[in-house]
Amino acid sequence: MRLVGFRAGIAVAVLAALSLLHGGPAAAQGQAAQVEVDAVIEAPLSQTMPVIGRFVARQSGPVAALVSGPVEDILVDVGDRVAKGDVLVRLSTDVTVGIRDLREAELNEKKAALGSAQAQLRLARQELARLENLKKSAAFSQASYEDKRAEVARYQSSVAEANASVVRAEANLALAALDMKRSETRAPYNGVVVARQAVAGAYVNTGAPVVSLVNDEDMEIEADVPADRLAGLAPGRAVRATLDSGRNVMAVVRSIIPTENALTRTRPVRFTPQLAGDPPPTFATDQSVTVLLPVGLPRDIVSVHKDAVIARGAGYIVYVVEEGKAQVRQIEIGEAVGPRFEVVSGLAPGDLVVTRGNERLGPGQEVTHKGMAGGEG
Repeated sequence: MRLVGFRAGIAVAVLAALSLLHGGPAAAQGQAAQVEVDAVIEAPLSQTMPVIGRFVARQSGPVAALVSGPVEDILVDVGDRVAKGDVLVRLSTDVTVGIRDLREAELNEKKAALGSAQAQLRLARQELARLENLKKSAAFSQASYEDKRAEVARYQSSVAEANASVVRAEANLALAALDMKRSETRAPYNGVVVARQAVAGAYVNTGAPVVSLVNDEDMEIEADVPADRLAGLAPGRAVRATLDSGRNVMAVVRSIIPTENALTRTRPVRFTPQLAGDPPPTFATDQSVTVLLPVGLPRDIVSVHKDAVIARGAGYIVYVVEEGKAQVRQIEIGEAVGPRFEVVSGLAPGDLVVTRGNERLGPGQEVTHKGMAGGEG
């Protein structure tokens, strides 16, 4: 019995010591408790939800042959980076050179016919003028005069027709020269070759794809956003996006595409990434990116650090430091915002609440603290 009583006494002494060490009621009546505090703040609430998006190229696709002909040479390979205007594919020009020479000969022929018609017109006009000078003489013949006027009109028509033939021949020569120029398929924009659809020796028709390009210097982000989450998005709104590498970039809403997926009830939204660097980083088409979309419109809220909130029954309390003492305050909380809770009622901006050491406090207990602790996480 004495041994049992001795052990019980030791246990009571240990419990009393622990109570004093952890700031129990005894501490509340004696020295002040050392705690950490944080201020209640008012700040804009802008909640976000992650949506998986992808990079898409604003310029990509096959580059077509502009004329028909056999492929003479392909000057690029898959993976090559090209600049706008670089020659990608060269077609044989044997036929186009012959056609150009033919059109040039036709033009010279039409010009010669025009010169002949103009000379005949000049001669007819000279004879008409001579007949007009003979109107007051006995040698004047009205019939000859009328015939010459008709002849002048006929030569004027011949000159106009020959002139039109020259214009038509010039246009045919220009088209032949254009076909020669188009025998070289050039890059319409900066990009990277991702596929070749033609080989040397093959015959391609006008409009047939020969090379596919992707402009990786002009990328956008496309994300399928739930239709009920579009309220917080508008063209020009900036959001944050996270790359697979963990790097964060800002992206600006460019457009909400007015097409909705009937199965997922989502709409595609295009974002323009704001990329820094010289040169700026490049990405691959369909590369994954996480877009943090705002949920609704921003609003100002009063918030308290989560570490300050203690569940008590069906509600919540915090300890507010007032004149060096911890006072219990009943509060009502709203949404969780990162490491903080929205305060619906019970606290005001600037209130100091205990974030560490509050589990050992009693109402009215004196406390000491050093500056701000806890913070926004």
